[in-house]
Amino acid sequence: MSNSTSTPRIIAENAVSIPPRAKKSNYPEPFASRMQGREKRALGDFFGLTRFGVNLVTLAPGAESALLHRHSRQEECVYILDGHPTLVTDAGEFPLAPGMCAGFPPDGVAHQLVNRAARPAVYLEIGDRPPGDEASYPVDDLAAEQADDGRWRYRHKDGRPY
Repeated sequence: MSNSTSTPRIIAENAVSIPPRAKKSNYPEPFASRMQGREKRALGDFFGLTRFGVNLVTLAPGAESALLHRHSRQEECVYILDGHPTLVTDAGEFPLAPGMCAGFPPDGVAHQLVNRAARPAVYLEIGDRPPGDEASYPVDDLAAEQADDGRWRYRHKDGRPY
């Protein structure tokens, strides 16, 4: 039996009509400013998904997807829709093209995408949301842990908070 007074849920939407995140990055400075040129549309959040996230990401020329990082528990996957970003890992660099994908198991290679091309790159970023995840950053003085409320807490590698 349906409840006619309930608010109807959106079940389909044009992804580019979903507003981009207002806050460009959760990283503390000086790292947050490095995410200029990255636009994320939180598709999963828009539909109320809580166990995994899906983002439609656009990287302007010269932009980075994230700092070079790896997760302790989260699994991630990217699927390139348009453009030619470079997958940068601690195991080497790999040029990507539309139709290519890459996956990152927990405690796997550190990774990020960098758009060194002259036009924007667009891709889907998909990951689960396991509790107690941590992120490590091999190049930067940064470490992160996910709090019980899902927010990230950042600190220096020596433990001092940002």
